[in-house]
Amino acid sequence: MNQLINSVLFSVSITGPICLLLLLGIGLRRTQMMNEGFIDSASKLVFNIALPMLLFTSIAQSDFSQMASPALILYGVAATLVVFVLLEWLAIRMTTDIRVRGILVQGAFRANMGIVGLAYVNNAYGSQGVAAAAMYVVCLTILFNILAIITLNRSLNQGENLTSGKLLKGIVKNPLIIGIVAALPFAASDWAVPDMLMKTGQYLAQMTLPLALLCTGASLSLKSGKEESGLLPVVALLRLLIIPTFITLGGYLVGFRDTELAILFLINASPTAAASYVMVRAMGGNAVLAANIIAVTTLGSLLSTSLGAALLKGLGWF
Repeated sequence: MNQLINSVLFSVSITGPICLLLLLGIGLRRTQMMNEGFIDSASKLVFNIALPMLLFTSIAQSDFSQMASPALILYGVAATLVVFVLLEWLAIRMTTDIRVRGILVQGAFRANMGIVGLAYVNNAYGSQGVAAAAMYVVCLTILFNILAIITLNRSLNQGENLTSGKLLKGIVKNPLIIGIVAALPFAASDWAVPDMLMKTGQYLAQMTLPLALLCTGASLSLKSGKEESGLLPVVALLRLLIIPTFITLGGYLVGFRDTELAILFLINASPTAAASYVMVRAMGGNAVLAANIIAVTTLGSLLSTSLGAALLKGLGWF
C-alpha cells in the first residue's frame, strides 16, 4: 500500500503543478488578462530568450558527465525514425485525404519536449534533470523539425525544396542550440560564469516554464472540425500511449534504467508541440485539425503521464 501511495504522489508531483498552470492560463484567457497579442509576444520571449537561458544555466552549473549519454540520444533518434516510418504507413490507411496525412503524422510524433517535457523532468528531478535531458531534447527537436518538413511537404504538396543550406541555417540559428552550445565550455571545464551574469540568467530561467505553460493553457481551443473528429482519438492514443510505451519499453529492453529511463518516458509522454499548428497554418493545411490535436493531447497528457509515472515507479523501473 505504501508503495502504491508513493507512486501516486510521485506522479502527482510531476503533473499537478503543470495542470494548475494550464488551468490558470485558460482562466486568464477567458478574463482577457492574457490576449492574443500577449500570448504571441510571451511565446517569442520564452523561445528566444527564457528557454535558452534555462538550458544555459542548467548545463553551465552541471558536470559534463551528467548530461544524457550519446547512447540515449542515439536510441531516441533511432526510435523516432522507426515511429515516423510506421506513422507514414499508418496514415495512408487512416484516411484517403492526402492533405490530412501529414498533419496526422506530425501530430502523433512531434512531442512538446522543450516546454511540457522539460517541465515534467524539472518537477521530477530539478535542474539536474533538465541538464541531463537538455542535449536529448535539442537533438530530437532538430530531428522533429526535419521530419515535419518532410511529411507536410509531401502531404500538402507545397513544392518547397528542403535544401541542406536552409536546413543548416535553421539549425545554427535555433536559440535552444545556441544556449546549449554556449554552456558546454563551462560544463566541460572549471570555468565559471560571472556571478552577476549567472544570477541574471537564473532570473530569466525561472520564468520560463510558468510563462510557457500559462501561454499553452491560454492557447488551448477545441474548434469545430467534424469531418476529422474521428481521427482525433486515434492520434491522441498514438501520441499519449502507444508511442511513449514503445519508446520506454524499448529503452528498458536495451538497458536504460533509473534517471535515463525516466527521461525517456517523461520527454516522450509530452503532448503534441504547439509549433505543429504554426507550420500547418503557414503551409495552408487544416489548421483546425492541428489545433484540436494539440488541445486534446495537452489535456490528455496530464492523465496519461500521471498514470504512466505511477505504474513505472511502482514497477521499480525508476
